[in-house]
Parts: sequence; structure tokens; C-alpha cells
Amino acid sequence: MGFSKHKIGVKMNDLLIEIGAEEIPAGYIIPALEAFREKLLISLDTARVDHGQASYFGTPRRLALIINDVAQSQRPEKTTITGPPERIGFDENGKPTIAAEKFAQKAGVNLDEISVEETEKGRYLSAVREEKCESAELILKNSLSDIILSIPFPKSMRWGDLSISFARPIISVTAILGDTPIEFKVGNITSSPYVFGHEFMFFEKFKIENAAQYLSTLRSAGVIADIKERKQLLLAEIEKAASSVDSVILKDDKLVDIVTNLVEYPYPVVGKFDDEFLELPDEVLITAMREHQKYFALTDENGKLTSYFIAVNNTKAKDMDLVANGHGKVIRARLSDSQFFYKVDNESSLDDFSEKLKSVTFQAELGSMYEKRQRLIDLCDYLAEIVDPGDENFKKNLKRSAEICKSDLVSQMVIEFTKLQGVIGRTYALNMGEDKNVAKAIEEHYMPVYSGGPLPETQIGKFLAIADKTDTICGCFFADLIPTGASDPYALRRQALGIIQIMLKGNFKFSIGEIMEKGLVPYEADPGKRSVLLSKIMEFLKRRMVNLLVVDHGFARESVNSAVSVSFDDIPDALLRVKALDALRQAPDFEPLSIAFKRVVNILKKTGDSRDGRKSGSASEKEIDDALFESDSEKELFNQCRKVSSIVTDYIRKGDYDKALKEIAGLRPAIDDFFDDVMVMTEDDALRTNRVALLSFIAGMFRNIADFSMI
Repeated sequence: MGFSKHKIGVKMNDLLIEIGAEEIPAGYIIPALEAFREKLLISLDTARVDHGQASYFGTPRRLALIINDVAQSQRPEKTTITGPPERIGFDENGKPTIAAEKFAQKAGVNLDEISVEETEKGRYLSAVREEKCESAELILKNSLSDIILSIPFPKSMRWGDLSISFARPIISVTAILGDTPIEFKVGNITSSPYVFGHEFMFFEKFKIENAAQYLSTLRSAGVIADIKERKQLLLAEIEKAASSVDSVILKDDKLVDIVTNLVEYPYPVVGKFDDEFLELPDEVLITAMREHQKYFALTDENGKLTSYFIAVNNTKAKDMDLVANGHGKVIRARLSDSQFFYKVDNESSLDDFSEKLKSVTFQAELGSMYEKRQRLIDLCDYLAEIVDPGDENFKKNLKRSAEICKSDLVSQMVIEFTKLQGVIGRTYALNMGEDKNVAKAIEEHYMPVYSGGPLPETQIGKFLAIADKTDTICGCFFADLIPTGASDPYALRRQALGIIQIMLKGNFKFSIGEIMEKGLVPYEADPGKRSVLLSKIMEFLKRRMVNLLVVDHGFARESVNSAVSVSFDDIPDALLRVKALDALRQAPDFEPLSIAFKRVVNILKKTGDSRDGRKSGSASEKEIDDALFESDSEKELFNQCRKVSSIVTDYIRKGDYDKALKEIAGLRPAIDDFFDDVMVMTEDDALRTNRVALLSFIAGMFRNIADFSMI
């Protein structure tokens, strides 16, 4: 959306709009402000009201926009209207007829404002009508209520006996253009030039004369409405508070953003809990403080968690020590429960927990978590045989990780702290003497837990993660729980991307198709139905890989589609082919090279030859009879192909697709000469068959690299 340039002689004013409300959830504020800004700017643009830049401001109790340089009225718009032919509008003496008078009346212009224009059909009467310009004030007055009520929220509510809805009840609205308040109503609230200050520290209303006063007026009333300014103040204040107890804030950017939008002015205080709670895993302490209370955890200079924390209040109390003690009591009660759960859990073994998985449903049609556990054991046994059948220790540890990776789901701690699944399992495994790699794999097998998140680091964790994600994907496709549009309740897209990313990072070159087929066996016994499901899964995985390589890795979509359509069963190999093809596409002579290769493939398709250079075998050198060559170009192409073929085969075997493609590219002049001199589809059967075999021989060199017909 562009912003209009200032026009000489046209007065511009700044526009302020504020919606005052009861406390809006922190996560709603930024998306609501962005939507509010977009909707208002679209409305102004549609109404032909010129404007400058738009900025948003917000706190839990207000959403505000300031738009600079808003024109006083609409931009004039002229419309040319074509009337009847000149011969009908004027008589032979050049005087206007009744038809001309009616046209002028319809166009809303005077008769003398009509002109005659030359068109493709001849000379016609024409008039220019200038649309009436409404004031920006009137346009805003008529549109603001609808715009405000159209702001989207994850959840909205109604209040009183009103029919309108918003995130929270609206308590005030303010709109000022220049120094003129705009009067309108939202529900039962009439706009005014007054805004509320801090809810607990400044009880009166404050009058706003114009947009320039807005931020400073609120600042004097205990409110920092500028979100960036409030965030910087928050960071400075919590760092100061942490240094007062010789501690460092545990980095948590997301929590900073959340707390910024929980307060109108940050007043941090240092709290403390009993040192005995430090026996709990760090993740439990951090989660208890972060998720439930929005407290910042503190560490010493070595990164070790301390018993101090920072709570950020929205109000400055007379006795901040009393406030700190209150926060300490709150977190102490929660940590006492966690400590109890932790001790109770550690009285059982992970194998005891595994037995309880029989009563936990994985998915209604897919059985219990215990059954999933068994499928993971089988998949891990299969993967261990593929990777290194002779490594008994790796095989044993991978199997053990599969046996206990879901055990913590029934622990009291995970029931209390759901987000810590895997983390609690790792902690309990270490407490109970399991191998450290097995313990680490329990946590890692859920990775990545969000898009772009960390991947498993241990080999056991990587393979356990692949097995777990494979089982989930296969089970959901079997139960017809395939993602559609934005709906993906089992996060299958993330699971698929996780498998691909892990295989790329680990350079795992085993067949993804064979893994998926193995994962389908427990669900579908019928080979035919299993084959159909496998095709759907592979297509799903292919789309995820294409998206990953295009969006995240930045490769050209044509390069990715061309390489992946040939095969992506060996995922690291597919990436190598994409890289090589994308590099070749940058060459200045790539386009004629691509045209030559596409011509080869297209002719093979037209002949009905099964060896189309893609999915089936290509002609061998022995199938080509050089005695049937009629031109030097045929002989030259064949000789060059024989020289290049073995070199290309060796490069492909080594995965050096850059060199393979460069060798193949060297054939282009000979291919061009061949097509210039030779008619492939000749009526002579023997000649035609021989020439098709030669083209198939060429296609065979790049059939396992890329499909050039897609470029």
C-alpha cells in the first residue's frame, strides 16, 4: 500500500484514534493493532483520502493509531462520460438537440461543458464529471465504528445487553483529526477527546488536543503507550533489579514480549523462593515461573539457576518488599506441589510408567500409547539394521530409548507441566541410571518442537525422532487424518519437515520410501491398500521438501521441482541434485541447453518410447547401430555421448552432480547440430528406431538428475 505525496495547497492533519478497553490479553495486542492499521488504511485509500505513515501504540487497556498527514477531504476524481453521436446531439446548424440536453442533465454538467471527442466509432458527445468530495472528518465519522468492530481476535466477548463484540468490553473511544474531535458511537460509547490514564495510579481522564500530545500526555499519566519504548524500559529495569542481587536474567525474548504487553508501566521487583526447591530440574523451576506467573528466572554469572526471580508489576506499591514477599508465597506454593510430584515420580521406574501407557490413548483409531511404543521399538530395530547392523551397543541403546521415550507422559510432573514431556523423561532416565545418550534421546525425539526449532544432536535421538514421526504420519494417513488447508491437528507438516531436516543434517541416505512402507505395515495388512497410502504419504513428503528447499534454502522452484520429481527417496542426494541444477541455471547459456534437453525428452514422449529419459531405463550403447547413421552430425553426437557417458556415470555414483551436469552440458552443440541436420521421425522404421535410441541414450545421462521438461 503506497502513501500519497503531499500536495501543494492541500492541508494535512494527523489523525489519532484510541480504543480504551478492559484488560486485553497480551497475545491479542500486536495482531489486533496490525489488523486495525491495515483496515483503516484500506478504508482511507478506498475513500480517496490521502495520508502518510501510520504508527500503532498499545497497552493492555488501549489500542491506538496515529496516521500522519491525512488530507482534509477526498481527492477529486473526474469521470469521462460518453454520450450520443455528434449527428444526434447537434442539428445541421450546430445547435444542441434535446438528446444533448438530456445527456448534459444525466452527466450533471452544463450544456456548454459538453465537448465532442473523436473515437474509434466516430465523433461522440463527451462530458467530464467531477465527483463530489466529502470531508475526511465525515468519512471517518461514518466508518470508524465498523472498522473498530471488525478487528479480529482469537476470542471475542459481548457485555451488557449490547449486540456488539470485542476482545474485552470497550470503555472509551477517541478520534481527533488535526485539532478536531470526530464524533461517532461504538455500541453505547460516544467518542470524546478524553483518554484514561493508568488504571490504579491516575484515576482522572486526560484531554487530548491533537495527536502530537497523545504519547506525552499518557506518559505523564503513568502510561507508556509506545510498545518499543515500554519494552526498552522493561529490559533496563529488570536488568537493574537483577544486578541488585548479583544475578543475570535468563534470556527469554518471548517472555519479554509477553510481559511488555501485560503492563502499562513496568515496575519490577526481586522475589525469592526457598533454596530447597533448587533440587528440582531447572526446566521445572523455569516453567513454573514463566508459564504460570510470568516471572523472569535468574542465574549466577556461571549460568547456574538461583533462587531469585523477577516479577513485573503494573503498579508501584508503597511497600515493594511486601509485594516481593507476596510473589514469593505464590511461587512457593506451586513449587511445593512440583517437589511433591517429583519425589512421588522417582519412586517408580520408567518401565513402571511404560505399563501405564496402556491406559493412555494415542488416537481413537490408532490405539494406545503403549501400542505406539511397540511400533517405535520395531521401527528402531529396523533402522538400526539399516544404519549399522554390526553395532550391537547402538542397537541396544536405540531400542531402550524406544521402550521408555513415552514413559514420562504418565508422570505427575508431565501431567502438571505438559510442555516438559521429554525433558522430564530425560531427567528421570538419568536419575534412574540409564545411558546418557538414551536419556538425551528421550528429550530429542520430539524435536523440532516448532518450525525452525533445534534438531536432535545425538545419533540415537535422530533415529528415534525419525521413527516417532514416521509412525505418527503413517497412522494419521491410515486413519484419514490428512492435513487440509490450515487444519493440521496432529502437526503432520512439522513432523514431515522434521524427518527431512534430520535426514539432511545427518546425511542419512537410506530410503525414505522404505521407512514409510515399514511404518505402514502395523496399520495396513493389504499390500494393495498399503501401496495407495504410501503413494499419498510420499507425495505429502515431496511437497514438504519442495517447500523447505524453496522457502528456507532459497533455491529456485523450477530447480527443486525438476530434481525432486525424478526422485527424492535419497533426501541428501536430492539436495545435491538441486544445488547442482540451480548452479547450472545461473550459466548464461543455460536456456538453449535446457531447450535442447527438453526437445530430446519431448520427442521420446511423442514416439511412445517407454524410455522417456525419466523413470524407466534408457537405451544402451549396444542398441545403437552406427552403420545406420546418414549424417556426420549423427556420428559426432554418438561419439561424444560414448565418451561422456562413462564419465557422467562415475560422477553420479560419487554424488558429484555439478561435474556430471557440466559434462552433459558439453553435448549441447552436438545435439543442436543433430536436430538441424536430422529428421528423427522419418518414415524409415530402422532409421527412426535408431535415432530414437540415440536420443534415449542421451536422456539416460540426465534422467537420474533432473527432469528438464519442468524448467
